[in-house]
Amino acid sequence: MRKSMLKSLVLSAVAAGSLWMASPADAAVQVNPIPNLSDNFIKGADVSMLPEMESLGAKFYDTDGTQMDELQIMKNHGINWIRLRIWNDPKAGPGGGGNTDEARAIAMTKRAHALGLKVLIDFHYSDWWADPGKQVTPKAWEKHSKEQLVKDVHDYTAKVVRDFQQAGCEPEMIQIGNEVKSGMLWPIGKLPSTDNDKAFSELLNAGLKAVRETAPNVKLMVHLPDGGDNAFYRSFFDSITKNGVKDYDIIGLSYYPFWHGTLEQLQNNLNDISARYQKDVIVVETAFGYTNENFDKQKNCYGPAEEQIGGFRSTVQGQASGLRAVMERLANVPNGRGTGMFYWEPDWYAVEGAGWKTGEGNEWDNLAMFDKNGKALDSWEVFTKVSDKNGKTVTAKVREIDNCAVTGGVGMPVSLPEKVMVTYTDDHAEKLAVNWQTPRPTYEKEGTYTVKGTVAGINQPVSCTVTVIKKANLLVNGDFEKVNLDGWTITGDKSAVDAVSKAGDSLGQGSMHYWADKDFAFVAQQEVTGLKDGKYTVAVSTQGGGGQSKYELFIIGDNGERKAAAITDTGWNKWQTVEIKDVVVKNGKATIGVAMQAKAGSWGSLDNFEFYLQQ
Repeated sequence: MRKSMLKSLVLSAVAAGSLWMASPADAAVQVNPIPNLSDNFIKGADVSMLPEMESLGAKFYDTDGTQMDELQIMKNHGINWIRLRIWNDPKAGPGGGGNTDEARAIAMTKRAHALGLKVLIDFHYSDWWADPGKQVTPKAWEKHSKEQLVKDVHDYTAKVVRDFQQAGCEPEMIQIGNEVKSGMLWPIGKLPSTDNDKAFSELLNAGLKAVRETAPNVKLMVHLPDGGDNAFYRSFFDSITKNGVKDYDIIGLSYYPFWHGTLEQLQNNLNDISARYQKDVIVVETAFGYTNENFDKQKNCYGPAEEQIGGFRSTVQGQASGLRAVMERLANVPNGRGTGMFYWEPDWYAVEGAGWKTGEGNEWDNLAMFDKNGKALDSWEVFTKVSDKNGKTVTAKVREIDNCAVTGGVGMPVSLPEKVMVTYTDDHAEKLAVNWQTPRPTYEKEGTYTVKGTVAGINQPVSCTVTVIKKANLLVNGDFEKVNLDGWTITGDKSAVDAVSKAGDSLGQGSMHYWADKDFAFVAQQEVTGLKDGKYTVAVSTQGGGGQSKYELFIIGDNGERKAAAITDTGWNKWQTVEIKDVVVKNGKATIGVAMQAKAGSWGSLDNFEFYLQQ
């Protein structure tokens, strides 16, 4: 994306100075105990990368610098479970990502059991990563019918479980499928699809049944992403329940606060689904950054934008505080239904060759719980301190307030941010409302100005630097920083379009997002009046899964003349900018927007709409 256009002319809060350019902390962390946390609470970690890392020479050191087995380090700090994924045949896929096959999972389970750790096995039913964006049928099964796939899942699952039993290491818990929001074993088990709903449920039931028949004492899990999206969880589990999927024990959730909603949304979802479906709930994937640094050439999936949305500073203390916050939400689930949490790949620091894909690097290294040299971070203390009934409880106090900076145009009212980020001594951060002395200032000359205000609730001063330039974005709410669609007119399938605040789906705090479980079409547009005669440029940044039959940016000028530019997306968080230049406006009015026609399940987002007079 073009840095000069990022949140163009923006009217969004930007952290000043180095407030959000955090580096690892050296001191031990402060963690308050959680009074109602069960003694049997699962404190787990997914360590599927570990065998690959060890084979490439990775070494691990406890917080005191003593080299030892990573599993022992985790146990020293309160971990009592591990999680391991299984791909059917990694050699048939692109490779990398730990090449996590059955043999490695069995060997790791033996190691874990020898240390007294319990194990959750995660069947992906794919030769490589399975997640909401891809659920690729294993190569050996790719030409099979639905009936044969149901048998494949049953027989393969039963065979693997028997192999574990014969090796003397039956796992304590198994999940059937990984983040199966969009189904599994595509295309036959792909969701959303009215035709495939029953097929997917049959596939899911086949795996559940295989475990029940082979290892009746093993706990069974169904796992979804988007842990803060209660509406989706209700829709999904209502559907599979209707289709006869009932014999499982646990609902597993992925919850990354920079992608999956607020902690309050997580709490609401945990409380609701545990009661509605009478199942225990486990956050089976979560993670928090301890730095914004990157330790290899692979772009990380977490950075300053994710830090802002997630609400925890990228420090060791912030990592510990974030984990405590998730465990506290689970402890608060009524009737003791919130039974545990797993950190996803805390071991995955940057090691040459241990990439997410063969030939590529590690996008997770600043979300690990080991530093770049393999030394355990002090944030590991969170797992013991939350259970320390004699631990000291400290009330977090305000430590610093982010000043903000915005850009506006000459002669145009400048929208100041409604909230600023306030950081507390435990390195959690909250967005609090601001009362500005001049809420929408207007400046007639270029230059830099300062507006003062007071943070509501804490009565602390804050200031905002306003840079005024000639070029200004003429659209209202083009950057969606208030996470709403104000100023935009949506026609067609309105339910397919909403505003979201989710890292990767947004370039800042918010974006316009689309998705539907049926074929859909919509137009999102905005009319601008009072324009000077001249040539104009319109632009938008987009990301998404692609595949629409029609997807374009358009502008309609004074005389009804319409110009358009096609938009073609190539994947999640792969942002591109589409422009239409030299649009002549003579009579003071133009309409700018996007038009789309798409199949069920199409997804993506639009951000940084711009419309400005060329100089």
